[in-house]
Amino acid sequence: MSDATPTPTATPERPQLPAQSPPVDPAETAVASNKAGSTGRLSWWRGDGGDGAKRNLGLIGVLAALILVGAITKPDLYGDPNWVWNNVLAILQLASVVGVVTVGMTFVIIGGGIDLSVGAIVALAGVWCTTVATQSYGAAGMIFTALVVGVCVGLVNGVLISYGRLVPFIATLAMLVAARGLAASISNKQTQVSSSTFINDIAARKVIGIPILVYILGAVVLAGWVLLNRTTFGRRTIAVGGNPEAARLAGINVRRHTMLLYALSGLCCGIAAIMLTSQATSAQAAMANLYELDAIAAAIIGGTLLSGGRGTIVGSLLGVIIFATITNLFAINGLSIEAQNMVKGGIIVAAVLIQQFQFKSVTRLFARNRVTTAT
Repeated sequence: MSDATPTPTATPERPQLPAQSPPVDPAETAVASNKAGSTGRLSWWRGDGGDGAKRNLGLIGVLAALILVGAITKPDLYGDPNWVWNNVLAILQLASVVGVVTVGMTFVIIGGGIDLSVGAIVALAGVWCTTVATQSYGAAGMIFTALVVGVCVGLVNGVLISYGRLVPFIATLAMLVAARGLAASISNKQTQVSSSTFINDIAARKVIGIPILVYILGAVVLAGWVLLNRTTFGRRTIAVGGNPEAARLAGINVRRHTMLLYALSGLCCGIAAIMLTSQATSAQAAMANLYELDAIAAAIIGGTLLSGGRGTIVGSLLGVIIFATITNLFAINGLSIEAQNMVKGGIIVAAVLIQQFQFKSVTRLFARNRVTTAT
C-alpha cells in the first residue's frame, strides 16, 4: 500500500466585515446639516436661481436712489408725510394702466415674441366700448366689449404669427397701423365721451384710501404671477421662449400656445382700455400713444430677455414703477418731457447692455486677461 497523504479540502474564505463606524454625535449631525443647507442657499443665490432676486433687489435700489434724488431736489415736499403718501398713490395710479399692459407684454416676450400693437389695441378697445351703440348696454356692455375687442385683436396677431408664419415685429407693426386706423374710422376722428357713471368713477373712487386703479393693477399682477410661476401654462411659456424646437419635441403645441400668449396680451389691453377711459372719461383714436414702448422698456428693465425664455412679473412691475417715478420726479422739478424721454432711452440701453454683459462674463474676461499677462 502506498502511503498517500490526504489532500486538504479548500475552505471558503470568510468575507471580511467592514470596520464598525464610531457612533455619530447628533449635535455634529445638526451642525453638518446646517452647513449643507447654508451652502445650498448660497449656491442658489450665486447661481441662476438667485438672478431674479438679485435683479429685483437692484431695481429696489434704483427706486431708493430716485427717492433720494427727489428728497434732495425738493426737501420741502418730501418733508411732508401727507404729501409723500399722496405722491406714492399718484405714482402707483400713474403706473396702473401701463402696468396692466406690461403684464401681457411680459408673457409675450418670455414666449419669444414681441407686440408693438398694444397701444393701438388699447385705443381701439376704448373707442369701440364708448360708441353710442355700446354705451346703450350700460357699464357691463362697455366692459364686455373692451375685453372681447382686445382678445379678438390679440388672437388675430397670434394667428398671423403662429399659422401665417409672419415675423412678430412685422405682424404687430401692421396691426398697430390697422388698429389705429380702425379706431379713427369708428370715432370719426372725434373724442367719444363716456356717459357711464360706473366706468367714470373707477378712477375717482378709493377704497381704504387707495385708488381702485391700484387694486386692479395688483389683481392683474397677482394673476400674472400665479399664471407664470404656478401653472403649466407658465412653464410652457418659458419652454417655448427658451427653445421652441425642444418644446415641440416635448409635446407642446407651440403654435397654439403662441396664439394664446397674444390673446392674453390683448386681454390685458382690454382691461387697460377701461382703466384709461375711466381716467379721461372719454376715448379717442390717439389714446395710449407709445404704450408699447413703455411696456417693452419696463419688461426689459425688469429682467425679461428680448430673446425669450426668462422674465418675471415682479421685475416688470418694478420697471413700470421706476418709469412712473422718473415721470413724477421730472414733473415736480419742472423738467421737460424731452429730457425725461432721453433719460428713459438711456435706462433702456443700459438695461440691454447689462443683459448682454453680465457680471460673470466680465469676470471671465478679467480671468483671461490675467492668464494672457502671466504667459
